[in-house]
Amino acid sequence: MSDKKTNAVRAVENLKIDYEILKYEVDDEHIDAISVANLIGQDIKYVYKTLVLQGSDKNYYVCVIMGNDELDLKKTAKAFGIKNIGMIPVSDINKITGYIRGGCSPIGMKKRFKTLIDVKAQRLEYIIVSAGQRGMQIKLDVNKLREIVDAKFEDLVKN
Repeated sequence: MSDKKTNAVRAVENLKIDYEILKYEVDDEHIDAISVANLIGQDIKYVYKTLVLQGSDKNYYVCVIMGNDELDLKKTAKAFGIKNIGMIPVSDINKITGYIRGGCSPIGMKKRFKTLIDVKAQRLEYIIVSAGQRGMQIKLDVNKLREIVDAKFEDLVKN
């Protein structure tokens, strides 16, 4: 893993927001959020995954949810104010976001998309999301993340 700064890290630094980088050894078998939480020694309640979706209106949307939660597509479509929504194909992640699977950050995508963060994050003192490449996570204040990506908190996951 290189030490070059990702778009996500540059964006946070440009806004003069405090952050911490958490690095881990990359292994293609363990890029899911639960594995990452174990690799960085953090409780899963702080480690969030970034999901990219496409709505029935053909626009792209981003959801940030706790690593062991499952997105509820009906709740999510309603929260975005559209009829239907679904995950984009993994093969399209780079083309749409500029990131790769297992390294997709909600911060610093090629384009800004409407973003929602699951409401559970509001109770946290910090949140950990991908820093824009595999093997690197960024830890920052949850409200700062919300501000950076211009997100709202919504109930997005299956109960």
